[in-house]
Amino acid sequence: MSTMKTAHTTHPHPHGAPSDALTLSYDARFLRRKVLTTDQGNQVLVDFAQATSLPPGGVLTCTDDTEIHIHAAHEPCLRITGDLPRMAWHIGNRHTPCQIEADHLIIRADPIMADMLRGLGAQITEITAPFTPEGGAYGHGRTHGHDHSHQHGPETHDH
Repeated sequence: MSTMKTAHTTHPHPHGAPSDALTLSYDARFLRRKVLTTDQGNQVLVDFAQATSLPPGGVLTCTDDTEIHIHAAHEPCLRITGDLPRMAWHIGNRHTPCQIEADHLIIRADPIMADMLRGLGAQITEITAPFTPEGGAYGHGRTHGHDHSHQHGPETHDH
């Protein structure tokens, strides 16, 4: 019988060959404490001090010093082309997470947003793809308000 792994931290990139992987949707990558089932069928307890956005391409660091790679799952999205600065402004004005690419924007599938953007002249294509939107203005991965109890600036990295 195997013991369930526990992860208390995450890191933006692996430091070796990860022992397993997790493929999670955008919503599922935001958590504080939860038991997850890995791609290989193993269970891992994620137990962070605060709600955390798991970075696609990053890893969970387990207490046994193994790492579990984090992948973004394919999910229903909208690919948006047209006047991108204008479309991005309207998407942001509605606090809708948005993935910004050089020649298009991607948001999660939402028929109301699709209708609004089409009305503004956007071309919309329904796609299924990993959704990895821009983080908040202060680099915390999600846009859930702004707290001034932290410093703004580059995070230190010990290696």
